[in-house]
Amino acid sequence: MKVLVLAGGIPQIELLKQLRGRGVVTVLADGSPNAVARPYADFFYHADIFDVLAIKRIAIKEKVDFLLTVCADQVLLVVAEVSEMLGLPCYIDYKTGIDVSDKIHMKRIFKENGIPTTDYLETSDLNLDKISRLHYPLVIKPVDAYSSKGVRKAENKEELKRYYEEAKHISRRGGVIVEEFFQGDEISVDGFVVNGKAKILTVTNSDKIKYNDRFVIFRGRYPADVPDTLLKKIKEIAQKIADGFHLVNSPLLIQLLHNKDKVSVLEFCARTGGNMKWLLIKYSCGVDVITATIDITLEKKPELELRDTGHKIVVNDFIYCHPGIFDHFEGVDEMINQGVINEFYPVRMKGTKMYGVTSSSDRIAGMNILAESIDDFNEKHRRILESVKVVDIEGRDLMRRELLPALYGF
Repeated sequence: MKVLVLAGGIPQIELLKQLRGRGVVTVLADGSPNAVARPYADFFYHADIFDVLAIKRIAIKEKVDFLLTVCADQVLLVVAEVSEMLGLPCYIDYKTGIDVSDKIHMKRIFKENGIPTTDYLETSDLNLDKISRLHYPLVIKPVDAYSSKGVRKAENKEELKRYYEEAKHISRRGGVIVEEFFQGDEISVDGFVVNGKAKILTVTNSDKIKYNDRFVIFRGRYPADVPDTLLKKIKEIAQKIADGFHLVNSPLLIQLLHNKDKVSVLEFCARTGGNMKWLLIKYSCGVDVITATIDITLEKKPELELRDTGHKIVVNDFIYCHPGIFDHFEGVDEMINQGVINEFYPVRMKGTKMYGVTSSSDRIAGMNILAESIDDFNEKHRRILESVKVVDIEGRDLMRRELLPALYGF
């Protein structure tokens, strides 16, 4: 068998490893010639992975048996469309791919199916009269972006105008959604739909940098700080999403906000969580969602049995930088050898120009940390901040340590 994998980031490294372990020949396509997953593929194409016709040509040329990606909602749409064009297997069809990747389609289906979410407005042009029915603060989003790109919070009309234009510029289709802001803690729910039934695997907190107008994640952590009453609601919401979007066999990622017993679903996608999320899931509940995604694509029953992994606290921390040209990391191998860092994944290659922190895609690396208690985590965290450096070509340490606070309890 041969597969065409789209996107060459951190989770695709594990995807490619597992596919090759099954004896599948791997072809990788990515928009960067220096994609971090490139060394793990049998063949590589430098291509615009959002160009449907270009991807179709590669698939035909390579005579692939299926296409696949993980952890990438906008890329999933391309996989679904090209698979449908060529009659190849995919766990969702193209129409469903649109519904789960376009935020306007998504919000509309939320409302139609009684899934709790904030009031919103579909708009192709900024119409202040229509928007006046919504209450500030407002959140402005490109309908088809990812990693919090272009997502801003506006407190007034002037900010709304400015952020609207930014979002419209970022959106590939020029679409923007404006919605009311919900004050609460962010929860990430990872699960799977099997034969139409939603199964929750793990619930984690998604901690954001305390910017006034941006939403940049710096940490994912397990166990989630949520009341038991909320867990029941989450299960009900997950099944409503599976039913409303007609999901039969699919990964399920739900991002929501909660304030005590009040809940608002931000968005969801028929994919596994991005970047290093598969590690957070694996070490918290024992399920490998990348393996499961390959299985459902090949029409095999996924292994989703939850088990106690013995890990009390599982954390994915993300490292951000001051502007500069990245050269190398220091102290990482030492921390891994001493068992302080469990796994470490660079996102950027040597020579990458870093511009600061405006979205979650600006991270330079991620690290997975396992701990027995909050005190144990904080001690490991302290040692990491003292030892790890992100060094630029001039020898300066660019690491933004202040963006990685200690844990203060659940």
